[in-house]
Amino acid sequence: MSAPAWAVPAAPAAWRRALALAAAALLALALLYAGTVASMAAIWWRSDTFAHGFVILPISLYLVWRRRRHLAAMAPRGEPRALAVLAVLALVWLVARVGGVLVAEQLAFVAMIPAAVTAVLGAAVARAVAFPLAYLFFMVPVGEALVPPLMEFTADFTVALLRLTGIPVYREGLFFSIPSGDWSVVEGCSGVRYLIASTALGTLYAYLTYTSLRRRLLFIAASVVTPIVANGLRAYMIVMIAHLSDMRLALGVDHIIYGWVFFGLVIGLMFWIGGFWREDERPPEQAPQAPGGAGRVRPALVLAAVAVAGLGPGLAAAVQARIDAAASARLALPAAIGPWTAAEGGPAAWRPRYLGTDAELQRTYRDAAGRVVGVYLAYYADQRQDHELVNSQNVMVVQKDPVWRQTAAAQVAVPVPPGRVREAVLRSAATGLVAWSWDRIGGVETTSPYVGKLAEVAAKILHGDGSAVGVVVYAPFEEDPAAAREVLAQFLRAAAPVLREAGR
Repeated sequence: MSAPAWAVPAAPAAWRRALALAAAALLALALLYAGTVASMAAIWWRSDTFAHGFVILPISLYLVWRRRRHLAAMAPRGEPRALAVLAVLALVWLVARVGGVLVAEQLAFVAMIPAAVTAVLGAAVARAVAFPLAYLFFMVPVGEALVPPLMEFTADFTVALLRLTGIPVYREGLFFSIPSGDWSVVEGCSGVRYLIASTALGTLYAYLTYTSLRRRLLFIAASVVTPIVANGLRAYMIVMIAHLSDMRLALGVDHIIYGWVFFGLVIGLMFWIGGFWREDERPPEQAPQAPGGAGRVRPALVLAAVAVAGLGPGLAAAVQARIDAAASARLALPAAIGPWTAAEGGPAAWRPRYLGTDAELQRTYRDAAGRVVGVYLAYYADQRQDHELVNSQNVMVVQKDPVWRQTAAAQVAVPVPPGRVREAVLRSAATGLVAWSWDRIGGVETTSPYVGKLAEVAAKILHGDGSAVGVVVYAPFEEDPAAAREVLAQFLRAAAPVLREAGR
């Protein structure tokens, strides 16, 4: 009588030894990078968008188990050349950790898992389980950078459909008004959680349902495009339900319920349609034996893989020790800057939101003509996770602020130092503000988060300097923001040298 299909073949002695060593290597990797693993798990726990991270590892292990007969016919054999890849990934992790780029740190760690499997079990085995290993990347909570463009797309899509329907719309940035009420596109409306969930599910469905690479890629592409368009339709549907019900429906909890119900229907329809082109799984091919007969995994190679992987945390600890020894908080501005003198009060009761600062300073300056400019400095003595200048949570105005709203944002060149700034146009019921902001990290003044992170890494590794200063200057306007821009340009002509030295 033949064994049932679900039975696991008896593992050869070479495989029992190889699996024990591979498990030991992966456990050591997880312990070395326990902080990174914990950071991923913490995001899974607190964020509905990334809660699927808890099930990715079990799914990957199941996918490996499905390949058990194919793997049993193979001979595991260590691959020393994979140690070079592991070393590169450890250095990438180091740069990400020093630069405080958590998502890059997490990606580097997850990429070490296939590299470690290749080093311990060999390239042929890694190729045989390539998809389960690649699917582990869905553990990384990545996708937050897509929120702003998806919010913009949702606003464009919704407003376009409303106008096509014949409803008059007045739009200002992510805010728009129709005759029945006012609306705004916030982070929850971006649809990023639908996109991430659809991509993770669609990729798994494509792997299990199709055998040809072309069909798999086409279905994965559909699982990316479909939720983006569906989210635009969802937003339009919610606005229309509220509009047609005189703003009685689709405004509270039902707003969320309608969204998830609609998303579930769309994804179910996508899977149903995709099933018409399903392909039967091919019979498993006989796996070739590794050259040289029975495979062998050497404990020395496992120890070498663990030692190479340990380079990242070891060097990170050394860099952090230098930064801790040099860190200090210091921040000051003079009472007078050229024709501008410090004054009481301010151009407006406003303050940007910078998280985790070691020191903050906000001051108002006035010139002889009575023109007013505000200066805000955010100082970081030692940048680290959640205490860093380059952070998407550091904003001019938080969403749903009860007083202020940001109506425009752009990167603009200015004819005075620093040469380029981030411009935000803000409005309240009483006045408007133009705010110019930039970062100074490692002596580099920039508006680019990428340049800023590179400058941060270089300053920390080369000089043990983890400090940074966020600079914001702002001026009020009544009708035309151009008047505020002219005032800010004149102020910066006098203040640029002072602001460059602040926090040194």
